Amino acid sequence: MKKSIALFVFLIVSIFFVQAQTKYGIRIALLKYSGGGDWYANPTSLPNLIKFCNKELKTNIRFPDVTVEPGSREIYNYPFVHMTGHGNVIFSKQEAENLRNYLIAGGFLHIDDNYGLDKYARREMKKVFPELDFIELPFSHPIYHQKYNFPGGLPKIHEHDGKPPQGFGLIYKGRLVCFYTYETDLGDGWEDTEVHHDSQEKHLQALKMGANIISYCFSN
Repeated sequence: MKKSIALFVFLIVSIFFVQAQTKYGIRIALLKYSGGGDWYANPTSLPNLIKFCNKELKTNIRFPDVTVEPGSREIYNYPFVHMTGHGNVIFSKQEAENLRNYLIAGGFLHIDDNYGLDKYARREMKKVFPELDFIELPFSHPIYHQKYNFPGGLPKIHEHDGKPPQGFGLIYKGRLVCFYTYETDLGDGWEDTEVHHDSQEKHLQALKMGANIISYCFSN
């Protein structure tokens, strides 16, 4: 009963913030998690993605991007939350429950493996949705066919282990609530090109795929 009341309150709050964001601009956030992993990796990635989306998609995403913790009520202010890093991630029971309620209420989580995050992200998301497994999305999924068309799925930005890039999803009651990009490293590709010495082509590929994710999130 208490959980139902809390979720109802958060839904009302979410509606308020959606109305405010429509008027004053949408905010997106970077997930600040515990466990020692470098959640703060790629400091120029989200600013560059915001700039690209505002220009190419005509979105109204406000600067700067912000950080939010998984257990915070502030997470309900942001329709899109991005998570990245190389190392360990730990969600407490309260954080997992709050993140679950956020996603069920309409939020969207994008996890980008910056190399080394995979086993931790999968383990902790099982705390959030113990009844769900990550499934690989088919190349026909709408997330690959927004403004930009990716008929072969995710672009390969960084080699890492040389495996093909894969896009996995957690689907709750028919809705994609979490999109997990693996063996691609989109976040590195969003960064200023001199950071990782990416070509302009790779940088643009990464930004276009990121724009597709934002577009899909905002339209679903």
